[in-house]
Amino acid sequence: MTQNLPLASIPLIDLGAQRRRLGAAVDAAIMKVVDHGAYIMGPEVFALEKALSEFCGARHSISCSSGTDALALILMAKGVKPGDAVLCPSFTFAATAEVVAWLGASPVFVDVHAETFNLDRASLEQGLVTAKAAGLRPVGVIAVDLFGQSADYDAIEPFCAENGLWLLDDAAQSFGGSYKGRKIGTIGMATATSFFPAKPLGCYGDGGAVFTDDDGIADVIRSLRIHGQNNEDKYDNQRIGMTGRMDTIQAAVLIEKLKIFGDEIVARNIVAARYNEALASLVDVPRVPEDLVSVWAQYTILLRGRDRTEFAARLKAQGIPTAIYYPRPLHQQTAYRRYPVAGNGLPVSDRLAVEVISLPMHPYLDEALQSRVIESVRAALA
Repeated sequence: MTQNLPLASIPLIDLGAQRRRLGAAVDAAIMKVVDHGAYIMGPEVFALEKALSEFCGARHSISCSSGTDALALILMAKGVKPGDAVLCPSFTFAATAEVVAWLGASPVFVDVHAETFNLDRASLEQGLVTAKAAGLRPVGVIAVDLFGQSADYDAIEPFCAENGLWLLDDAAQSFGGSYKGRKIGTIGMATATSFFPAKPLGCYGDGGAVFTDDDGIADVIRSLRIHGQNNEDKYDNQRIGMTGRMDTIQAAVLIEKLKIFGDEIVARNIVAARYNEALASLVDVPRVPEDLVSVWAQYTILLRGRDRTEFAARLKAQGIPTAIYYPRPLHQQTAYRRYPVAGNGLPVSDRLAVEVISLPMHPYLDEALQSRVIESVRAALA
C-alpha cells in the first residue's frame, strides 16, 4: 500500500545554500580573527567599513551592534529629546519607532502607499499637522524602505526641506538597492541598516551600520558607539553613549558575504520577476519602477480578499512556508497606542496588515523549487 508522505518543506530564506557557497571562506575569515585575538574593534571592522563605503558610495560607513542601534545612534547624534516629534510609518517593524521613544520623543505614525508599502507624502502632511496640534516639535522623518524597495524620495525630500526636517533612511531591508541611480546609503542626512542574519546582507549574529556624508555626525556617532568616549582619549568620555560596537568576527563574516552580494541582488531580482510573471493574474504582486533596484528582502503579495489563514495552511501542507510582515501596524500595538496618528487614521496600514503574506525569497531559489511554490499558490487559491 502506497502512503501519502508529506512533502519536504523548503526554507523561507535559505541561509544554508549561501553557506554551501561561502562556507570555507567564511570559516577561514573567522579563524583568522580567532587567531589574532582582536575580538573587539579588530582590523576587520575597519576593513568592512571601507568596503561598505566603496560599495554604496557613502563618505562614512560606521559599523555597529545592530540595525536598531544604528537608528538610535543617529537620533542621539541629532540630539532628539522629549517634546520632539519624528514622523515615521506605522506599517514597519517596531525598531523604527522604538528608538524615538527610547529618547523620550514621540513617534507620529503616518500611512503608506498600498502599492509600495512605503511612506505616503499626503499622510506626512497630515502627520505634521497632527504633531503640531499635539504641542510637539517636529524635527525629522524616518522613511522606511520596506521589503527591499526604497521609498518615494522625490516626494519625501522636498517635504522635509520645505518644513525644516531632517531625513533618516531606515534601510534595514534595502541596503544594496538604489533609487533613480542613487545608492541606498547616500540618501538623507544619514542611513541605518541591519545585518541581522535573515537580511539580504546578513552576518552570523547581530550587526548594523550607519552611513552618512556628514563629517560632524560621523564623528559623534563614532564616539557614541563606544560609551561616548573622546575619539582621541578613550578615558575622557565626552558624551553619554552606549556599547554599540560590532564584533570583529561579524565584520569578518560580512567582508566575505559582501564579495558576492552584487551577484545575489541580481539573483533576487530574477526570482522576483519569475514570481511576478506567474502570479500577477492571481494576486496583487509587488511592482518596482524601472529606475529603482530592490533587494527583495521579502516577496510580499496581497490576497485580494482571500482567507489568509486558510491560504497559509494550504501552502504549509505542501511544505511551503509563509510569513506575515506585519500582522499588526505599530499604532495598534500595546506599547505604541498612546502616540499620535496622522489625520483620522491609517486605513492603508490597517488593510495591509490583514492582507499581506510573504512567500519564500532568497537568491538560491532555483526554477524547480520556485515552480513548486508557484503551483502550490495556484492550488491554494483554486
